Amino acid sequence: MRSVFLLITAGLFFFETLPAQHNQALPIDSISDDAILYPESMTEQLSDLLEAWQLDLQDVEADCKRGQNVFLHDSVYTSRLHSMPSEMELSYNSVVKKYIEMYADRKREQVSYMLALGDYYFPMFEQALDAQGLPLELKYLPVIESALNPVAVSRAGATGLWQFMLRTGKGYGLEVSSLVDERRDPHKSTEAAVRYLKDLYAIYGDWNLVIAAYNCGPGNVNKAIARSGGKRDYWQIYHRLPRETRGYVPAFIAANYIMNHYSDHNICPAHPYNTAMSLDTVQVNERIHLEQVAAVLDIAVGELRRLNPQFRKDVIPGDFKAYSLVLPSEKVYAFIDKAVEINEFKRSEYFTHRSNTDGYLSGNESLSSGNGVNVYYRVKKGDNLSTIARKNGISLSQLKSWNGLKSSRIGIGKQLIVGQREAMEPEKNAQINANTVSQYYRVKKGDTLGKIAQENGVNVSQLQSWNGLQSTRIGVGDQLIVEMKEAAEPAVPQTEKTVEYSRAETSEEGSSIISSYLKDQIEKTGENHSSEEIDDRIGKE
Repeated sequence: MRSVFLLITAGLFFFETLPAQHNQALPIDSISDDAILYPESMTEQLSDLLEAWQLDLQDVEADCKRGQNVFLHDSVYTSRLHSMPSEMELSYNSVVKKYIEMYADRKREQVSYMLALGDYYFPMFEQALDAQGLPLELKYLPVIESALNPVAVSRAGATGLWQFMLRTGKGYGLEVSSLVDERRDPHKSTEAAVRYLKDLYAIYGDWNLVIAAYNCGPGNVNKAIARSGGKRDYWQIYHRLPRETRGYVPAFIAANYIMNHYSDHNICPAHPYNTAMSLDTVQVNERIHLEQVAAVLDIAVGELRRLNPQFRKDVIPGDFKAYSLVLPSEKVYAFIDKAVEINEFKRSEYFTHRSNTDGYLSGNESLSSGNGVNVYYRVKKGDNLSTIARKNGISLSQLKSWNGLKSSRIGIGKQLIVGQREAMEPEKNAQINANTVSQYYRVKKGDTLGKIAQENGVNVSQLQSWNGLQSTRIGVGDQLIVEMKEAAEPAVPQTEKTVEYSRAETSEEGSSIISSYLKDQIEKTGENHSSEEIDDRIGKE
């Protein structure tokens, strides 16, 4: 009996290590299809994916020894898939084999990078799936949907890790606008995808059909079921499905295999993804640019984009509602402490849209943007919009318009724009001359440069320029210049003769340019003038 056991063990070891070209193919499922289309994520160029993933590969390490792919016998693939602790049916056939070998051989580099990304994304997917009681194997669905690229966009317009179409995404509560696309938000899109998968399972009761419907829509799956005489087994309706969907379930099965058995094919994670980095979120209810956050908090803007891919133009439009901003945990308190400074940092450069142009219609341009800074009012207990407007000498409609308010409800502590002061932006490295009068302010405990700038109606950059500051750090007791005015010049007696210059008295360079231009215009008329006549006409001009 022991001899028989040893013989069987040796046979299994032989088959597992046997090269594919010497396989004596065992009988497997008879399904064969040479006309399938690979999912788009499998046709992406690795260079494009690396740019979209924004991976930092400076400290690449490998936990296992890299080498050539190992081709295995069909029986090994069959056994491994069947023994995986999966609620879903992970069956093996010739189409599944094509996808396994594609991942293990031609796409092995892509798999290497996706393993690194998986350290960040898979725990997030598992948590959402587990909360709804769905199979955890579904965490590999984005591997074939988007290659774990949160900003992926398909030819049909499906977007994000879970490749939501616009209508479906909005139907599951995802916001899509010019500035925000929550289909690209890893957390919110995952929650929406899990609800969608759960709804599909309530319809079909079979996970292979659910995955097919997720790819091509319930309508196409229902048509395939009807054309197959009511059969509700994926492999029985296989040839009735759209070509791309035929390969979708086999690709999903192959993804489950390769993500669990990559080391058996000498594939290693590209680098140890920084899973140790602790993340947290802050609620943002002001419109800010990611580059403002990056500059003040000293964090790479690329890192902010990677953590917050839902902000399509790097703008958080926190005017009408609060948005979650993901930050490294150690930066959260700094964000809260420097909120005003972040809000004011180069604001006129990042936000050029004017909130109100009534001044142009009435001839009063005092609220034009670009050459001024906003005057803010912080809401106190007992305030309402009418009293705030009255205190600041503006109308209620102006107050609502400037702050984008749709109702009269306001929260205590919220900052409202109540006007604007002119603020001349000084030239860089401008010298303070003897005809300048400066106003000073002594820094008190709790002051920040942003707060001082706001209270004095100037920009942070102005304070830095006037006071020779290289950063925003200030100390209690420091004296800062908060306003600079030119001293009044003594009146000049009106005895000087005013000289007017004609075009003929301009500089030689300017005259040459004008002459060339006029000569060119005359020649274009097609008139037959001699060069002397042309020169004469130019002289008259």
